[in-house]
Amino acid sequence: MRFIITNDDGIDAPGLRALEEAVRQVGDVIVVAPAGPQSGCSHRVTTNAILRVREAGPHRYAVEGTPADCVRVALHRFGMEAGWVLSGVNDGGNLGADVHHSGTVAAVREAVLHGWTGIAFSQYKRKGLAIDWAEVTARALPVLRDLTARPVEPGVFWSVNLPHLEPGSPPPESVFCPLDTSPLPLSFRQEGEHLHYDGDYHGRRRTAGADVEVCFSGRVAITQLRLY
Repeated sequence: MRFIITNDDGIDAPGLRALEEAVRQVGDVIVVAPAGPQSGCSHRVTTNAILRVREAGPHRYAVEGTPADCVRVALHRFGMEAGWVLSGVNDGGNLGADVHHSGTVAAVREAVLHGWTGIAFSQYKRKGLAIDWAEVTARALPVLRDLTARPVEPGVFWSVNLPHLEPGSPPPESVFCPLDTSPLPLSFRQEGEHLHYDGDYHGRRRTAGADVEVCFSGRVAITQLRLY
């Protein structure tokens, strides 16, 4: 099996390397990722400017564009060789309403628009606790094996959010759960004429049994998303 991998944190991001390490235990990898950070860019694509692409290593390409741009370039060049499109592992959660502005999730959604399927992987971050990217690889691998073994349903893809656990914690339980439809907090700090968003991500509303509550409680949240 061959996988196209991208992200929205840029081609040098440790989360991308963590996902590569997991995927290489399952199949072949082609990386086509943004040249620099593109977090929060949602599904923006470039149609009226040049997309510069440079080779960043064997089967690794950096695109001066968005995650969705990267997928479009990758499918144009390598689509016939690939079975799945993966995105991540994002440095931060993409839970609930996050999926609407996440570049990580948008990359997979772009693939689904063209008839492929895929998985967006994200690593929730707790304040004051460093991410162990080797652990991220270990936690992503069984989920990857499980989801890629399932029948592919047109228009369907997955969002996976890994919990942020204390070092030495046992492997977390994986839970298939719905998307939390609660909005993010509307909170801004005013400084003169300027507004700065200061909503408390960790204190956001959470619906029992939905992805936000599942991940915040220390479990892997696996959510099925549909294009239409």
